[in-house]
Amino acid sequence: MGKLAIYKYFSFLFLITTFLMTGFTVFGLFGGDVPPAGNTARAMLVYVLPLLILADVVLLLYWIVRRRWHWAVIPFVTVLCCIPYTGTVYQFGSLEMSAEKQSGLKIATYNVAGFGRETTGFLAMDILAQMKKQKVDVLCIQEYNETSGDIHISENYKNYFPYMAVGNSDMVVFSRYPITGQKTISFEDTNNSAMWADIDVNGKPFRVVNVHLQTTGVNRTLHQAAKQHIQGIDVNSNRLLNAIYGNYTMGMMIRAGQAVTVRDELRKHDDPQRMLIVCGDFNDVPYSYVYNTMLGNLVDGFKECGSGWMNTFRGNKSVRIDYIFHDERVKGLTYYKQELSYSDHYPVFMKIAF
Repeated sequence: MGKLAIYKYFSFLFLITTFLMTGFTVFGLFGGDVPPAGNTARAMLVYVLPLLILADVVLLLYWIVRRRWHWAVIPFVTVLCCIPYTGTVYQFGSLEMSAEKQSGLKIATYNVAGFGRETTGFLAMDILAQMKKQKVDVLCIQEYNETSGDIHISENYKNYFPYMAVGNSDMVVFSRYPITGQKTISFEDTNNSAMWADIDVNGKPFRVVNVHLQTTGVNRTLHQAAKQHIQGIDVNSNRLLNAIYGNYTMGMMIRAGQAVTVRDELRKHDDPQRMLIVCGDFNDVPYSYVYNTMLGNLVDGFKECGSGWMNTFRGNKSVRIDYIFHDERVKGLTYYKQELSYSDHYPVFMKIAF
């Protein structure tokens, strides 16, 4: 009798957990539909969606093993609902590199982390060599440095990229096609910004938007804590966790406002004759409010023609935060990242046909 009671007790706990995981997962899937300000808890669920989906899969397997098919339906339906989300980070099938031989426009976005702030300029030239190898036509860079010691980076780049548009601080667009116009999109109280460059590709007008949104602030907080620890200052764990959470939520809300600024700017200067490409370092995950706002009615290139697992940050957080979105009127041919070690980000490449 005692064993039966324990058995029923644990079954009840798993059932409650199943309902809770389903609820959290569903709220997470729609967490990016509302601004983070005033909806912090709901917005934060987006960031743990991979863990929630994993928990749903484990619960599905548990109920299958137990042969409780009526309870297995709950996590099964939940996992099915997550398929659109999983498609933003993983795509089945292999990359069709044969499509690279087709004519089109090759775009790359890369947060170069200031070219490592080294003084020789070799790293910047190595990156240029990779762009040549990938036959990139338009390169959007975030955290760009114009000078490396006495070397001017743009002078070395202009033989391959003869056209260049410079935005605020660390933003630049290099192009092999003529740039006919440009504008900087500034954000208040931050060094981050966005910009666009109008590019004439053999008579076809494109507007390429290069975006660098607010960082999470987590790494900065951890570095400050580590520095204090080295100096012999006691770092309280609770205070550190509160600081990390505070910086993360604050960064989330700042990025949301910046994304709205970019969206409104693009709507204000919308031209039906001009095709739009939006790319850059969004510092946010798929299905977040920032992702949804920046995507709008554009197409996520990875979902269209990507392959395998897509993470673009090289650090401990294996997440996708760098993107290329494109106008519905063009077709994606290839989309991939290259695992280069020049920065804390991977460069992302996409080729489109128009």
